[in-house]
Amino acid sequence: MADSRPVPFRGGGFVARPRRWVGVAVIVAIVLAIELGLRMGWMSRLTLPLPSDVAGTFVQLWDTGLLFKHLIPSLSRLAVGATLGALAGIGVGTLIGLFSLARAGLVPLVAAIFPIPKIALLPLFVIWFGIGEPSKYALIAFGTFTPMVVATYGAVDNVDRTLIRMGQSFGLSWGSIVRKIVLPGAMPGILSGLRIGLAISIILLVAAEMLGATYGIGAYILEAGSLYDLERLFAGVVILSLLGVLTSAAIGLLERRLLRWRV
Repeated sequence: MADSRPVPFRGGGFVARPRRWVGVAVIVAIVLAIELGLRMGWMSRLTLPLPSDVAGTFVQLWDTGLLFKHLIPSLSRLAVGATLGALAGIGVGTLIGLFSLARAGLVPLVAAIFPIPKIALLPLFVIWFGIGEPSKYALIAFGTFTPMVVATYGAVDNVDRTLIRMGQSFGLSWGSIVRKIVLPGAMPGILSGLRIGLAISIILLVAAEMLGATYGIGAYILEAGSLYDLERLFAGVVILSLLGVLTSAAIGLLERRLLRWRV
């Protein structure tokens, strides 16, 4: 008699299963462990504040309106600088990936400027653009630009050339091949580069706001650090962490919308 047991499906292709609450549970467990460790005296309160005190600082920032006074300028600087840098990086990276002349001329230039610590260029941007908003926009844009260039032309290079040859054999125009084959095929790599670029832009935002800014998360952290106010300092750090989580979640939504064709 033949065995009639069902054969398990083995063609999942390493598809990630959603585990929505695991990350939240890990963060909550760490916060509770820190709270308990500080209250029990296992850790020094000179180096870490109580998470409950940090939460109280958030309530105070909300009640006084200081939260939005610092957050709104930071978000506007991040939005302008990161958008300019990402658009320019995608454009230049696409040119490098599509045209041999652009690749020969621009790849050495990108390779030369990519390893430069962008924070070290902040005084130079202040000299060029002044201590106001333009220097902050320029620093954030430049920091976002270089990883986006590298990610984009690498993603364009990795598009399956068989698909491009197939499009050519069907008589598609050059523009149609780029629009319908190259850019969709490169989109996963571009979005991955965008994650890295936005993380760098948040770091540079803080550095830029620590110089010549009255309001902003970076200015708030600098002021709290100079006063050795650990609760306010960690409140600023948590705001930056939440900003990073929200930007990553936004890119995740964008990926699900633009990459629905992937199985």
